Amino acid sequence: MDPAPYCPAPDEDPLRALTPATDDGPRAPCTHCTAPTEYPADAPGAPLCPVCAWQQAQRGACSG
Repeated sequence: MDPAPYCPAPDEDPLRALTPATDDGPRAPCTHCTAPTEYPADAPGAPLCPVCAWQQAQRGACSG
């Protein structure tokens, strides 16, 4: 089996996607409700606003 990863790792800092933006640029929309999030518009992944993130965490905690 080839030990190479399935997808190459991005060249950018992985913590950048988890760090809220500090500049006044455009914000990424929440993927659930389209409200502006605290993350920059060019953040990778599926950003959630604080309300949707809280609701998602509650659904995950109560699913067991």
